[in-house]
Amino acid sequence: MKITEIIAHPLSTPLQQPRWTAHERMSHAQMILVEIRTDQGIVGYGEIAGGPQTVIVDLLKQFAPVIQNMDPLGHTEIWEKLFSLTCPRPGGIGGWDGMPAPLPRNHRPQIMAAIGGIDIALWDIKGKAAGLPVFRFLGGTRTEVFTYATGGYYLEGEPLDAAAKELAGFAAQGYKAVKLKCGALSLKDEVTRIKAVRDAIGPDVLFMLDMNAPYNVQGCIEFAHAVAPHDIFWLEEPLHWYLQPADFRRLADASPIPLAHGEREWHRFTIRDFIDSGALRYVQFDSTRHAGFTESLRVAHYAEQKGVLIAPHSVGKLHAHLVSAFGDAAFAAESHGDHSRHPLHHSVYQGGAEAKDGMVCLTEAPGFGLEIDWKAVEHYRA
Repeated sequence: MKITEIIAHPLSTPLQQPRWTAHERMSHAQMILVEIRTDQGIVGYGEIAGGPQTVIVDLLKQFAPVIQNMDPLGHTEIWEKLFSLTCPRPGGIGGWDGMPAPLPRNHRPQIMAAIGGIDIALWDIKGKAAGLPVFRFLGGTRTEVFTYATGGYYLEGEPLDAAAKELAGFAAQGYKAVKLKCGALSLKDEVTRIKAVRDAIGPDVLFMLDMNAPYNVQGCIEFAHAVAPHDIFWLEEPLHWYLQPADFRRLADASPIPLAHGEREWHRFTIRDFIDSGALRYVQFDSTRHAGFTESLRVAHYAEQKGVLIAPHSVGKLHAHLVSAFGDAAFAAESHGDHSRHPLHHSVYQGGAEAKDGMVCLTEAPGFGLEIDWKAVEHYRA
């Protein structure tokens, strides 16, 4: 089998109302659907969550001739070949070795995202070629995996108890765990929001905080002790973007709440150092943002050896396959309790894994089991 074509479908749609994390404003839902065709008629689909979309689409166009005619089942060879474009190569300056010249350093996040979309599509092809869903291809047996619903994004002018009503609604849908965006307001106001959520969801629902990197170490220690009485399951991405594993270790030693981290790391080499620091109880990564399933599997195997649970970030339809494959070494996949948070996922994808009663239910359809609604693709094409 050979790769014949890579097609990028950049998609975007305005959100009903712009919303914020502690770090950034979001006015649109976006994704790039990656379609890989083969000479045997098997087509694989991958997803990229990143931007700018124009840069990533241009990279996909550069990557297409590099891997054209390669065997799509050779995912490691393809991954390493594409990853090699991020570094200088002896004889490679100017593309004189027949490969593209080393790619610009300032495009590395977009490069890793483009590799991720291609790699996910290759795993879809592998499952389809074997006639197995990806989770069974990886050795998983669980057809239901635990999930949690994320919400509580900031909306301009909303009252402090708005998130409590939203997350209580997730609990009413059957979710046994919920995650709140936090970190944008004063400590006093955040404690008010967090207390309101805990009161609304009751004592039996797991309650995580997604912080989007708002604090230095000392500020986060203060935050952790202030919110700990409300039975917080983890603090996710608690520290400023530039702080390193040693800083997370200092926080972990002083925090009464476990730490989760990893979605913003580009590859296994930085995540390895966070795991080795001993600071993390849960490691998160996002195959659609950085490097795909091949790299996520490397991270997951290393985390398993170190006794750190995996909790892949976002896109439960895909990442539930990893969670199933790693059994007790995995905690959960992530879901959005409110479909308006990412309407593209719920319009473009048909079939595959679905969240129900606090679990993501996997199907026996080959690959990721996703059918594409091409009318929706055309409607949302950026």
